[in-house]
Amino acid sequence: MSSIDWGGVAGGSGLSTRARIVHQKINTIRPRAKTISAINAHMLNLPRLFDLSRLPLTSLLVLSVTACSTVKSITPTDCRCPGGPAVGTPGSVVNGTPPTPSAGVRPAPEEAKPIAPAWAASTFKQMPAWDTYAHGSYVAAFAAQCGTGDSATGGSNILSRSKTTPKGLLEACTRTQEFLQAYPADRTLDNPKAKQFIESNFEVWQFQKEDGGKEGLLTGYFEPLLKGSRKKTGPYIAPLWGVPKDLITVELAGLFPELEGKRVRGRVVGNKLVPYHDRQSWESTANLKETPLVWIDNKLDAFLLQVQGSGRVQLPNGDMMRLSYADQNGHPYKAIGRVLVQRGELTTEQATIPGIAAWAEKNPNALDELLNANPSVVFFTENKKLNPNEGPIGALGIPLTGELSLAVDRRRVPYGSMVWVDSTNPITGKPIQKGMLAQDTGGAITGRVRADYYWGTGKEAGQAAGLTRQPLKMWLIWPKGLPLPEAQ
Repeated sequence: MSSIDWGGVAGGSGLSTRARIVHQKINTIRPRAKTISAINAHMLNLPRLFDLSRLPLTSLLVLSVTACSTVKSITPTDCRCPGGPAVGTPGSVVNGTPPTPSAGVRPAPEEAKPIAPAWAASTFKQMPAWDTYAHGSYVAAFAAQCGTGDSATGGSNILSRSKTTPKGLLEACTRTQEFLQAYPADRTLDNPKAKQFIESNFEVWQFQKEDGGKEGLLTGYFEPLLKGSRKKTGPYIAPLWGVPKDLITVELAGLFPELEGKRVRGRVVGNKLVPYHDRQSWESTANLKETPLVWIDNKLDAFLLQVQGSGRVQLPNGDMMRLSYADQNGHPYKAIGRVLVQRGELTTEQATIPGIAAWAEKNPNALDELLNANPSVVFFTENKKLNPNEGPIGALGIPLTGELSLAVDRRRVPYGSMVWVDSTNPITGKPIQKGMLAQDTGGAITGRVRADYYWGTGKEAGQAAGLTRQPLKMWLIWPKGLPLPEAQ
């Protein structure tokens, strides 16, 4: 499981993290809503010790209860005043002059503006660049989602395993597969037949906001590619760790059902559960009891991989090692970009990944102190099941594809849906007008016109992701006759 904008992600470690995959939004200044807190509630910010013999977790319950009160709305009453019509009666006048409400009579509240539907009927012609798009490859990518998965994805129909996939969307995907079997060349060739197939079987609806506005926000994320070694040698000096043996997790739902999804992390000292090591404490004690999974050649890169949640590491012999998020130390995230801004060492505009990297090069002796300002630590597992040359696994359960996979608000858009986007490349300024597939999500990706663009793997993808914060228009390409996704 918010953005990579190496500067403002919410994540396990210092920017932001999505539990299952690499999805992070990197806004070094503002952490994403989708942080690891979505997984562990960051120890629920509990500074106290917990006695395992009698865990006083009832105090936690108080934190989750919000006082509620009902306020009765006040409606003006018809006050019959001597010698005049009812004050507060619409349209009433005295000698041609609108009446003045008596003291203590409140004017009628303004009527709330109606909320616009989530979807506005549209056409293929209204989607920029639709006529010249690579329709054949887009059709093939859509159909692949309901194909037979490999061992890494469960070996079954991928799209059908998503509980929220409408039956009609799955049927449309199956029809698309049958179409491709009849026209196998369409898998690689973009021809009018593929375009005609989509237009004949699907319809177009434009995403719109509650106020009827059509423009939203596009951000970006990526999968890091680092260099490392399984042994500490030469330039490989920054460790990445597996889950510590002494990390204890308490699932609070087992005690209080209303705290479903909340958990507390800590370690046992005597007969008490205390908060787990923060970053500074962990860095000074980890070597005494744990063995790193891998050593990275750059401290800042190792730190940012924790923010991203997963990534690839190229070993000296050329082999590729894939790391996936496994757990977190339970401490809250703190953005290091914001720390530098607060200290006056960077401006808000400079607090990007390149800006922070430049600061680190100029201040190598101060880097550890900066990183320790974020107490959160992410722990990894080596994923040997996934093909190291494919993208990370998204929320749909299949590897993400650079510049094709899109993270969406899963409450509004079913996984596997075809989505047309209209935005701009933050580096070149050229239009991004293309079809994408809703294959991922993130805690920060909420709202009617909101999406996160997966740029791919490596440095160039990271640069693009870190700069992506663009205006966005979106269209849903939806099977004809199938009820639209419910607006949340």
